[in-house]
Amino acid sequence: MTQATRRPQAPNSAERARTIAARGGKAALVPSPGPELGHCSSAEAEAERVSPLLHHVHTDGSATLLLDDDHPLVSATWQAPRGELTAMLELTDAAPVPLREPVRGLLWITGWLRALTGEEARAAVLEVVERRPDPRLLDAGHGATVLRLTPASMVVADAEGTSSIRPSEFSEAEPDPFAHYEDGWLRHLELSHRDVVELLCRHLPDHLRGGHVRPLGLDRFGLRLRVEAVEGDHDVRIAFAHPVTTPKELAAELRRLLGCPFMAQVHYG
Repeated sequence: MTQATRRPQAPNSAERARTIAARGGKAALVPSPGPELGHCSSAEAEAERVSPLLHHVHTDGSATLLLDDDHPLVSATWQAPRGELTAMLELTDAAPVPLREPVRGLLWITGWLRALTGEEARAAVLEVVERRPDPRLLDAGHGATVLRLTPASMVVADAEGTSSIRPSEFSEAEPDPFAHYEDGWLRHLELSHRDVVELLCRHLPDHLRGGHVRPLGLDRFGLRLRVEAVEGDHDVRIAFAHPVTTPKELAAELRRLLGCPFMAQVHYG
């Protein structure tokens, strides 16, 4: 009997969701069909995707958003029973280098959306300022309405799979330690160190070595490469010997990968 290849260790689903949220990325707010939206169909609600002026996901999975005061969705929240309606916030994790399929992952947060006013709105803005100062927050109360999405369910989808996450699991997890400077490092690797990428190609299975190899991701467990081939795209995880948490540990693992190409485990799709 052939022994199954062990899948390299990767961040769990809650950690991956926290990392996508920490990166920020592109956001779209999708209201659920209901009387506040004229009983529109699911397809029509999807067509009503809203790009908020600003979004921030908190550690408990709730999200603070800014929308123009005159946006129809703001009016819909005021008209909804109890002043809230169901909605979904979609966060897109895009690759930091140009790819023909640029989306690395998606996080969907479904819950109850309501508009905040007065002291509650000010407190929400100050909470975001402490984590993520942004000049757009100055528009709150001056042409922009502050809204809060309280999570009921969460789903993360990426190359590792699609998983449902409870808000409690999300809040207990931590983002990857390299989440905030991964993009800059990968862009530098792509633009200035193609020789390093070529050396990493020695870890790829033979049938993938003819494609165009691009740096795709970095986390404490390893590197991910995207192989763009004629027949399709393949994501490959090159595992570190040990999880890393500091730049010094990361540098040591990269030297190991470049100098000892047959020590790392790989997983490919």
